[in-house]
Amino acid sequence: MGDGPMRAAVIGWPVAHSLSPRIHTAAAAAAGIDLVYTAQPVEPGHVLAALDTMRTEGIRGYSVTMPHKEAVIEGLDELTPAAAALGAVNHITNTNGHLVGNNTDGDGFILGLQHAGATVVDGRVIGVLGSGGAARAIIEACYRHGAGEVVVVARSTERGNTAAALAHERGRFANSADRSVFESCDIIVNATPLGMAGTAGEGVEAVDVASLSVGTTVVDIVYNPRRTPMLAAAQARGLPAVEGVTMLVGQAAEQFTAWTGHDAPLSAMFEAVATSV
Repeated sequence: MGDGPMRAAVIGWPVAHSLSPRIHTAAAAAAGIDLVYTAQPVEPGHVLAALDTMRTEGIRGYSVTMPHKEAVIEGLDELTPAAAALGAVNHITNTNGHLVGNNTDGDGFILGLQHAGATVVDGRVIGVLGSGGAARAIIEACYRHGAGEVVVVARSTERGNTAAALAHERGRFANSADRSVFESCDIIVNATPLGMAGTAGEGVEAVDVASLSVGTTVVDIVYNPRRTPMLAAAQARGLPAVEGVTMLVGQAAEQFTAWTGHDAPLSAMFEAVATSV
C-alpha cells in the first residue's frame, strides 16, 4: 500500500459528526499502529468515484454508512458471503487495488449487546423497526445467535422488502402502522434514522416506549444524540436501555482487525466514546 501511515475513512452523507474517527484513532494508538482515519463526506451518486480514489490513493479501508451501504456494491471486486447475503456493505478492505466488501453490522450489534450486559438474544422475541441494511444484518445475527422469533415492523415496500421476506420466512412482519406487536417482545431495536440529530426525524421517539412491557430491553442504533428520545423514554420508565455507540464500536472492532490484522483493543475503543454526547 506504499510508504507512510495506513489510511482509512468513513464515507457517508452526512458524516461530519461521525464518532468513527475517534474510535479508530484510539484503537490505533492502543495497538501501536500508524493509522490515519478521517471522515469523508460523499454525496449520494458519487460513491463510485470514492472507490476510484480508494484504489488510486491506496486507502486501506472504508467504513460505509448511510446512504451508501447498497450503492457501493456496484464498484467492488468481491463481496464476502455475509455482505452478499444481506445485499449491504458496512466496510471495504483494499488489498493492492482489490476491493472486498463485508458486513459486520450484525456481529457488531451482538458484541455491543454483550458489552452492555444486556439480555442475551437466545430464545428471546426480538422486535426490529426498519428494513434497511442495518436492520437486515441485525435480524440475521439474532437468528444466528438463537433468537426465538424476530418481529419486523416496516413499510412493506421499504428497501425491496428483504427484511420483510426474512420475517415472513422465519418470524413475523407487521406494517409500520401497527407497532402494537412490540408489546410482546423481549428486546426492541430501532434500526431506522428516527431520532437522529440533523435529520427530519430528529426529536422523534421511534417506538412508543409507554406501550412496552415491563422489563423490555430497548436498543437504539442511532448514536447522535447518544441519548435518543426513545432511550430517554426507556430510562424514564426504568427499562434497560442500550445506546447506539455499543453497536458502533462492535462493528468498528471487526473492521479494525480486517484492516490491520490486529485484535481490536475494545476497552480503548469504548473509552473513546464514553464522553460523547
